[in-house]
Amino acid sequence: MTVIVAFIDQVAVGIYFLIAAGLLFALRRYFVWGDEYRSSYFELERDLSRYRQTNAITAVVVLLELALIVAGIELIVVPELWRDRQIQELVAAARVDDGVFQTPLPPTPSGNLGIDPVALPRAEDFAGRVLPTPAPTPTAVGTLIPAAPAIGCDSPEAQLIIPGNGMRVFQPIPVVGTVFTNQFAFGSIEIMGPSTFGNFQVIEDQNTEVREAAEFSQFVPAAYEPGEYQFRLMVFDVTKTLRASCLVHIYISEPLPTVTPPR
Repeated sequence: MTVIVAFIDQVAVGIYFLIAAGLLFALRRYFVWGDEYRSSYFELERDLSRYRQTNAITAVVVLLELALIVAGIELIVVPELWRDRQIQELVAAARVDDGVFQTPLPPTPSGNLGIDPVALPRAEDFAGRVLPTPAPTPTAVGTLIPAAPAIGCDSPEAQLIIPGNGMRVFQPIPVVGTVFTNQFAFGSIEIMGPSTFGNFQVIEDQNTEVREAAEFSQFVPAAYEPGEYQFRLMVFDVTKTLRASCLVHIYISEPLPTVTPPR
């Protein structure tokens, strides 16, 4: 499909010339058969002239519609494809490849270190017993920096898990949380900071409910200059009334330098 659109964009001028020639030919036939209609005395000849006039008008309409389609591809479709390609290039440029990280192992001691093994008494025989493994403590995602408290994130209808409050963002990240309410209409992801001139800018509208914590969008920081930003999620019902919101503070920075692993 992209190849076809690009081909039409390249030959658009030639298509316009062909359409113009077709319009002139169809209009000429319309006027010629109009004269035939007015100068005919027999009903059969008049009907034939009227039919040919109708065909000429149909050809004019079809050619005009074709011209509108080509203009739409040039003015709307091609710029959108170019904008999507630029966004993909920004995302690809923002990816950081950390390579393969290898942790050096300490050397294995050899020989007798002068330590005699001593059997330690056991107060209880744990053989055959299965002990429950404690659940790991949740760890905040990303590098967190002290920031102002999050605002309005106490409602389960609008939750932001990623990005977290105070999170440093320097590469594309998934937006993870919950978005739902009674009579849900849509959710709005917005950002405000140095690049938005002090106003909240809509990043994306979320039209699907997310009742369990899951990824529902992606945030690409490459389009914004470094600095502190307010990142918020707004949830609206069918009456466009705000039902819940969650605002966190994030820090957009340049990509962190990658340490080259030793070879």
